[in-house]
Amino acid sequence: MHQRTVADVEAMIREEKRLEAIESHAEAWAEGEAAGIDPDIIAEAALATALGEFARAEGEHAGLALIDRMRDRVLSGEFTRRRHLN
Repeated sequence: MHQRTVADVEAMIREEKRLEAIESHAEAWAEGEAAGIDPDIIAEAALATALGEFARAEGEHAGLALIDRMRDRVLSGEFTRRRHLN
């Protein structure tokens, strides 16, 4: 029988929190759209709010590192709805 390590449990908790955050943001996005707010305005407000809160909590260098990681994810196609296989 496989026993979970502390790291396993921490990873599971982090994933549950990540999924809850995604759900909360999806609900906020839907509310914004229902209110007639354009997607680009919702996206910019969400990113600015998140980055501001993160930078205040973790510092500007951590904020810049986060931007770099997210840029890499965008460039890799992680957020596109359709991926074309070459």
